[in-house]
Amino acid sequence: MKRVLLKLSGEALAGDKKMGFDEPTVEKVAQQVKELIDRQIQVGIVIGGGNFWRGRTSETIDRTKADQIGMLATVMNCIYVSEIFRSAGMMTQILTPFECGSMTKLFSKDRANKYFAHNMVVFFAGGTGHPYFSTDTATVLRAVEIEADGILLAKAVDGVYNCDPKVNSDAKRYESISIEEVIKKKLAVVDMTASIMCMENKMPMYVFALNDENSIIKAISGDFNGTKVTV
Repeated sequence: MKRVLLKLSGEALAGDKKMGFDEPTVEKVAQQVKELIDRQIQVGIVIGGGNFWRGRTSETIDRTKADQIGMLATVMNCIYVSEIFRSAGMMTQILTPFECGSMTKLFSKDRANKYFAHNMVVFFAGGTGHPYFSTDTATVLRAVEIEADGILLAKAVDGVYNCDPKVNSDAKRYESISIEEVIKKKLAVVDMTASIMCMENKMPMYVFALNDENSIIKAISGDFNGTKVTV
């Protein structure tokens, strides 16, 4: 793969803290991404906001406002992780679908391609810029727009299961599964909107646990402990 979109779970970045950031975890991610950059693989990144805010659990706030808070949570995450990446020797840039003063640049495909051409890691923050769309949907949207070869889905769980492994100890993990089957069985890989976008645009996903040793590098090589979602 020459260009990938890496989706990082906000909860996974928080580690055992569950909230905020676990800096050693982020530093490990930075070292892995740097190895990809050194191999001339272009990397775009979307980060969820669940380590700060999960708006859908709020029953007192208007959904649009709750989702806007979530968008800003992803901007905070990208600014933080971007700086850790820079301290590891990488060049970075953050793009958002709305103006954030001087903190980010406004997203366009041409601008993203320009940064990729300069060997920069490009962070796509702020989701789609609209309520009712998750960072899952933003991930697939950006992956399709930048013509990525695949999505690396780094989560707190190590792949796709036939049922929730936290609830059912007999849950079985798939080594490979088609996106059509994911949609048919309503498996919670990404939300339904994102799943349909993957199917329609033939965008494969590689689902794995962020905390596994060298999980991102292994996902690129295909030799990883996770699930490949085929198209």
